[in-house]
Amino acid sequence: MGEGKSLLSTSLQNKSVVESIIDRIVSAIIEGELGPGDRLPTEMELCRDLGVGRNSVREAIKKLEAYGVVYIKRAEGTFVSETYNRRMLDPMLYGMILQKDSWQDLIELRRVLDIGTLDVVISHQVTEEQLDTLKACVEQMERAMDVEKPSVTAIMEADSEFHMAIARFTGNEQLVNITDYITRITIPSRRKTIKRVLEQGGTEHFIDLHRQLIQVIEHQQYEQISKAVMDHYVYWKEEEQEM
Repeated sequence: MGEGKSLLSTSLQNKSVVESIIDRIVSAIIEGELGPGDRLPTEMELCRDLGVGRNSVREAIKKLEAYGVVYIKRAEGTFVSETYNRRMLDPMLYGMILQKDSWQDLIELRRVLDIGTLDVVISHQVTEEQLDTLKACVEQMERAMDVEKPSVTAIMEADSEFHMAIARFTGNEQLVNITDYITRITIPSRRKTIKRVLEQGGTEHFIDLHRQLIQVIEHQQYEQISKAVMDHYVYWKEEEQEM
């Protein structure tokens, strides 16, 4: 941060004091006022610049530390984190949990994410080994379904690994973590989906939808990405209509 430059170039917004302090510090990082490894102003400086009390500053710093955005060195100060930490995405997960009744919003978010992920994966040209990984997940799903009493949990685990594998093929750690969070937040709905598939005898169609995604990836069928994703969401659409 430049010498003599105040962290607070704008006034606090109409939020809670702690939230406003967090927003201002995060904005300073995003806008380049603070960079990785930079030391934040002292508590006293933050109190002065932001016009807030010391307790509010301390609480804001504790939250930012919990999220992995900053770290504290005793006797040296508070510094902007220099490496990515998956805890940084925790606030997004909490927000999804609190807004989980917004079912349509969640479906749209997952759809956009899946389409974008497939686009990136195809552009990277997956290897035979990666394709074998996806095929192994599908085979695992088939085995889990082809028993007298199929385990919903076992099927879910294979399905989750299939989609997480696709995310990992992008080589984008943030995308992998976002996919993981959305996978976790949709566990209840996916459990209902698999139960419905088993009850309606739709296991073959369920497996075919996954094979369709593999084909899109293997043959780099960009024009089929959206259709393949939307076909995959047929069960979510049914659940939405029942809500």
